Amino acid sequence: MPNVNADCMNIFLEQMLQCLRTQEAFLVMNCASWNKSKNLRVSRNIEIIYPLPCLPRLNPIKRLWLYIKQNILCSKIYNTIALLEDTLCKFITSLFYSAIKQLCNVTYLSH
Repeated sequence: MPNVNADCMNIFLEQMLQCLRTQEAFLVMNCASWNKSKNLRVSRNIEIIYPLPCLPRLNPIKRLWLYIKQNILCSKIYNTIALLEDTLCKFITSLFYSAIKQLCNVTYLSH
């Protein structure tokens, strides 16, 4: 999805809900306007956490983005958005769950 807006976020939330079913989840998001939109349809079993903007290290997804940038975006030029999107999708789907868990692990979310 090359767009970022509340509609796209709702699609993501719907897909996430299909995977979760009845499980509960915490979703850590930044304070981008589409993440805080009043039009978001958030299920009761998903709790959204907004870390303080001045503390980006508290957002675990930042670590994953850094890893992606270092491995596929650094010093590379993609001629089309489609090629970039395809490369990103292949890279992300090739990551093992354990690698993502290790990259994004933060103690403040542990039970």
